[in-house]
Amino acid sequence: LYLFPTKALAYDQAQKLTQLELFGRVPHATYDGDTHRDERSAIRRAARIVLTNPDMLHVSILHNHALWSHFFRNLSYIVVDEAHAYRGIFGTHVSSIFRRLTRWCDHYGATPQWVVTSATVGNPVEFVGKLTKQNVIHVNGGDAPRGRRVFAMWNPPVTKGAAPKRRGAGGEAATLAAALVKQDARTIVFTRARRSTELLYKAWVSMVSATINGEALAERITPYRAGYTKEQRRDIEQRLFSGELMGVVATSALELGVDIGSLDAAVISGYPGTIASTWQQSGRAGRRETESLTILVASDNPLDQFLMRHPSYLFETGVENAVINPDNPHVVGAHICCAADEGLLGQEQILGMFGERAGYA
Repeated sequence: LYLFPTKALAYDQAQKLTQLELFGRVPHATYDGDTHRDERSAIRRAARIVLTNPDMLHVSILHNHALWSHFFRNLSYIVVDEAHAYRGIFGTHVSSIFRRLTRWCDHYGATPQWVVTSATVGNPVEFVGKLTKQNVIHVNGGDAPRGRRVFAMWNPPVTKGAAPKRRGAGGEAATLAAALVKQDARTIVFTRARRSTELLYKAWVSMVSATINGEALAERITPYRAGYTKEQRRDIEQRLFSGELMGVVATSALELGVDIGSLDAAVISGYPGTIASTWQQSGRAGRRETESLTILVASDNPLDQFLMRHPSYLFETGVENAVINPDNPHVVGAHICCAADEGLLGQEQILGMFGERAGYA
């Protein structure tokens, strides 16, 4: 069972598994909200690897555990990818979902090994222990290919006039991105909101008038954000991976590990709010062995200006700890109701799944 925070990640990983000779012969499938109902029964019967997300685990798989009994009996591994996404209240809910999942693994006689991965968690042992309620062995280090990375801190200039102020981060990011794609650098720009994604995209396109092989460069730039249909998302992801697109402006929907091919540059419009998110977004560029460039464009936000004056804070401070509270009574109470709907619960089971504080839920 292979779990991802988003549908896009599950789809991306399924595509890569299909391309591998070994996994090409192993039945595998993506099981999420986009999976057609006619395909679901076949996936339950035949798939050896199921790629899904906690939402689908919560609303479908656990609720219909009897239909998944064959899969549960033979379950050997539970892989949780991009684990840093499961922090805060979202991660607190996911920790209860994982406890419900463990209940049905025990019921059907399976003792799967958990494999949890992340490169941007400051407290991996503590966090994963709380998230999965499993004993944790920390394996550190990685050997993924990585070229030289150049990181630039860009503070927009102050405008002249009666009320001087800094130029907007969005306009500066669009200008930098336009210069990069004109130099044949495949570029991703990150913004913090859907609205700013569309505004920055329009500004970026208006600055690009060059052509490459007779094709307008502006037509090879696109926005990507939550709210697009499945078909739109898949089309953009495939065009990015194939190299057809030269540029994309996105929210954090593309911050996680979707393999979008080899990009040359990442422009971050405004500090994302955490060091972990900054490195996640920077990591979208240069994912092979080529050199890459990241430009962090500051806004007028005091935190952004602090980083411009003290860049060492970004580079010398480790990524933040991931914090969740599996004992949150408001969350636990709701999941006890879900677990009871999945199958009868006794007091000992409740305490075994959710801990002694479950009595306060």
